[in-house]
Amino acid sequence: MASAVEQMAANTSWAALGKATDLRNRILFTLGLLIVYRLGTYIPVPGIDGAALRNFMEQAGQGIGGMVSMFTGGALGRMGIFALGIMPYISASIIVQLLAAMVPFLEQLKKEGEQGRKKINQYTRYGTVALALFQAYGLAVSLEAGDLAHDPGWYFRAAVVITLVGGTMFLMWLGEQITARGIGNGISLIIFVGIVAEIPAALAQFFASGRSGAISPAIILGAIVMVVLVIMFVVFMERALRKITIQYPRRQVGMKMTEAQQSHLPVKVNPAGVIPAIFASSLLLLPTTIATFSQAGSTGPVMSTILAYFGPGQPLYLLFFAAMIVFFAYFYTFNVSFKPDEVADNLKNQNGFIPGIRPGKKTADHLEYVVNRILVLGSAYLAAVCLMPEILRSQFAIPFYFGGTSVLIVVSVTMDTIQQIQSHLLAHQYEGLIQKSQLRGKSKSRSKRRGPARR
Repeated sequence: MASAVEQMAANTSWAALGKATDLRNRILFTLGLLIVYRLGTYIPVPGIDGAALRNFMEQAGQGIGGMVSMFTGGALGRMGIFALGIMPYISASIIVQLLAAMVPFLEQLKKEGEQGRKKINQYTRYGTVALALFQAYGLAVSLEAGDLAHDPGWYFRAAVVITLVGGTMFLMWLGEQITARGIGNGISLIIFVGIVAEIPAALAQFFASGRSGAISPAIILGAIVMVVLVIMFVVFMERALRKITIQYPRRQVGMKMTEAQQSHLPVKVNPAGVIPAIFASSLLLLPTTIATFSQAGSTGPVMSTILAYFGPGQPLYLLFFAAMIVFFAYFYTFNVSFKPDEVADNLKNQNGFIPGIRPGKKTADHLEYVVNRILVLGSAYLAAVCLMPEILRSQFAIPFYFGGTSVLIVVSVTMDTIQQIQSHLLAHQYEGLIQKSQLRGKSKSRSKRRGPARR
């Protein structure tokens, strides 16, 4: 039988969006900042030869350049001020979280609550600046090597570095503002919008290749069926839960004795969401970005090796991608999204326990055992969704936007954002019910205080 909260969530009407002023303002604020991001992808970096850049990106678009351009919303293909995208921030977050699990000082900061979290975020920003400086300088040198600069030299390099680093820091600020004052996760939404905005052009190019005979109709139909099946599979797995029974004993609240209650602790099959796929993809972007632009000129032996072994569809690329997805699925789950020790402590403080398991350390060990088994399926699901379409795409020249990573990001971010909107609508309904009950209580109290009528 569904609970009262589930019944209210099922009866939540989207028509209530017009009455939820705070939620409407959050959505408009989010849309406004995302429009600013899209406009920034069309502002070019100074000193770039636009014609040479377009010709080069048309040649590299089907390979590694397509992957890099996808995660930057097409800004890299146009060499806009957001050409580095949000990936330096994600890479810095990965490094800081890895260090927090190994360095005692950072591990202690994580336990200090809000103040410690602010310090860790500050270190992440410093790391973002350092990585953005390194990537921007490498990209500037690669642009010069590829004859894509009007006036090569230190002035051009300085202009590119300052512009790209500033663009990345502005994107990081946009993501934080969306998370704090908008709706949804700001960083994920920025990547989501960048992918969705480039899908119409990829579709047009894909169907044009079909009309010209470069791609057979069977491959076009198979790609469409593949995308639909992947979307259905992602939705099913993202909603899959493992419910752990929680028992609450009888207890006295005030003058009343409450009965023993039984509840469930829901654990998602994929607690980390789309984060492992984004993290794993970001680790591939730095070498592939430099390799892509370096091949415009004379291809060196190092870059040739990178292109040969780490190109999309290559065995080492697929193996490294799968290993990183599995690693980050476990790492992010146990360090961020689901910490067994904290969950066990919260259950113990609320007098809750798992039947047959002692509270405290035994409960934490049991939860860790259960989540480890669940993550075997969850990480395998993530790796399969990200890799299988990649293999088919590399074999049949399907655009990168139809790959598993892009479909996973789009579907997961859409579901997460809709869920947050529904949560805000549900909170708005609760506020309305509380206000109505308070008004009724006031009206009854006034009627009781009303004295006898005078004759």
